Amino acid sequence: MAGKPSTSRSTTSPLTSPPETVNVTTLEIAAQEFPPPSRQNHAWRRWPESKRSIENRALLDDIRQTHAESGGCYGAPRIHAALQAAGRRIGRHRIARLMQLAGLRGLAAIPRRVRTTDSRHDYPIAPNRLRRNFTATAPNQVWLADLTYIRTGEGWLFLAALIDMHTRKVVGWSMRETLHASIALEALDIAIRRQRPAPGLIQHSDRGIQYAANEYRQALAAAKITPSMSRKGNCLDNAPMESFFHTLKDERVHHRVYTTRDEARRDLFAYIEGFYNSRRLHSAIGYRSPADMERMAA
Repeated sequence: MAGKPSTSRSTTSPLTSPPETVNVTTLEIAAQEFPPPSRQNHAWRRWPESKRSIENRALLDDIRQTHAESGGCYGAPRIHAALQAAGRRIGRHRIARLMQLAGLRGLAAIPRRVRTTDSRHDYPIAPNRLRRNFTATAPNQVWLADLTYIRTGEGWLFLAALIDMHTRKVVGWSMRETLHASIALEALDIAIRRQRPAPGLIQHSDRGIQYAANEYRQALAAAKITPSMSRKGNCLDNAPMESFFHTLKDERVHHRVYTTRDEARRDLFAYIEGFYNSRRLHSAIGYRSPADMERMAA
């Protein structure tokens, strides 16, 4: 609201010298993103661009590129890690500040829920061998398995996946129109052929009928894989697997509208193999990608 004009006058023009209380760096960057009215442009140009402002402009270009290469998934922590891996020594808070100024952010969740676990069956239940100890010192020591769902214009598409606890790689996955036991079996077969694990691997899942069925247990036994199962109704016993599906939906599925199941299949393939396994930085493994972890373990 307008008030009485001040009777005192400053000997310094606001257009020739910035007020002491203004953050010049923020003001300069804001001026680049949101130019002032044209009648003030000449006054702004009379200020030489500071070294910090030039650096921020170059840094913002790198931030935009990294954010775009992640498909818009990355927030400040992962962009900070990616730039550090590229040799840039930049503070995380500085990146967050520039992202906020530029209107950049990581993708956020859209909560939805469909039941995929049916433990109402008479098949044998394996003991919980992990007991929430999700650590592994090498690839192919511990795999986690689970199922989720994706909405399409043709109906649900179900996804079965297995991830390796050391590398966080999606080692096997399958997509089908139903939750028949074959979807989990197909994902397991792909993982075994792809990874060729030595005997002694533990595979942990929930108590769903897909993982307790005879065919699935026989496939585990043939590959000398030891089964482990969560306690009834306890999703935290398979928390990293839940985290993977949460990430998949936050970063991809909930920001897409799939007209057909084939469209969803193609997009999920591109995300899992083209981004998640090969390039996505994971906080649980020191902001490295699964591909990085596999190379380090080779």
